[in-house]
Amino acid sequence: MKLRKNDEVVIISGVEKGKTGFITKIDHKKNRVYVKDINMVVKHRKPTQQNAEGSIERKEASIHISNVALKSKDSKKGSPIAARVGYRIEKDKKIRIDKKSGKEI
Repeated sequence: MKLRKNDEVVIISGVEKGKTGFITKIDHKKNRVYVKDINMVVKHRKPTQQNAEGSIERKEASIHISNVALKSKDSKKGSPIAARVGYRIEKDKKIRIDKKSGKEI
């Protein structure tokens, strides 16, 4: 998986298409990511003995990894351009690079 936690990504399909955000959590087994303030859902909680009143929570739902792309650092503020990720090995270290510009991510 070429994306990591705290990467800035662009949503490339679905209801939230075109929005940007930062990855907060990655589920490697299901190939899904959680993006901050994107794909918000409402969760209704029933009353329990600890919480006498029920509650309504808003939380982020996961998005499939294929529906997000890494945001290029070379893009201007208004236009979210996706970067393709490649790798370069330097001194026994694997470094992620932007394939278009060749710069380190």
